[in-house]
Amino acid sequence: MDVAALHQQVVGWLDQSRKRILAAMAAPLTVATKSNRNDLVTNVDRANQAFLVAQLQAAYPQAAIVGEESHLARPQTLAGLVFFLDPIDGTMNFVKQRANFAVMLGAYVDGVAVYGAILDVMADRLITGGPAWPVAVNGVPQPAPRDLPLAAGLLGVNSRMAIHNQSHLGELALASAGARMIGSAGMTFAAITMGQQVGYVSYLQPWDVAAGAAIGAGFGLRVTRPDGAALDLLQPGLVVAAMPQAHAAIVAAMARP
Repeated sequence: MDVAALHQQVVGWLDQSRKRILAAMAAPLTVATKSNRNDLVTNVDRANQAFLVAQLQAAYPQAAIVGEESHLARPQTLAGLVFFLDPIDGTMNFVKQRANFAVMLGAYVDGVAVYGAILDVMADRLITGGPAWPVAVNGVPQPAPRDLPLAAGLLGVNSRMAIHNQSHLGELALASAGARMIGSAGMTFAAITMGQQVGYVSYLQPWDVAAGAAIGAGFGLRVTRPDGAALDLLQPGLVVAAMPQAHAAIVAAMARP
């Protein structure tokens, strides 16, 4: 795959996407619930997904697309080129705060990460990278985050899991330098990429994790299940994403009875 060409396309698409979102925010939102009262979707989520899916289909007609708000057929395998798309990651933040939300796109070939992009819409900050594509913020190359021990770094956590100490996450939050509950996987992966957090533990859908995992592959971020197993990007599940030292401490603690 021509990653340089994809990168240029994604930069253009997400620039248009940002402008469309900001324009839509000037009008009243249409908000609906999905699985529960805290699982929201808006007209902007749906419109942005439709826009980005159209761009992807025009440029890569043979690719499969996995999108949060999509009614497209979900692929049964990861063979070939697969895009993972989250048109508004952190919809609750988008609705309640008008901030702390992201647009995410991850590209994989035969299940292997190729490229990821996370757009912080309100800050106009685009993070891109991949295993063979340098990590950058708005085109400026970034140094790799430091591999800090858990006690020396901030840990992004799922709020409900931490409060109820599920899988020892409350204890892990206390063992870190401090817990952070952003409410957006994209914004949390962005914080890890910029060296602001050492890790993240949450229950995530494939479109929540694909872009961040692809970017993190460029600087040694470990992204696994709690037992250290590789992710299946066709299935949701609990994800441990952290730099190596913190990752080792997290999976060891989560293995305890």
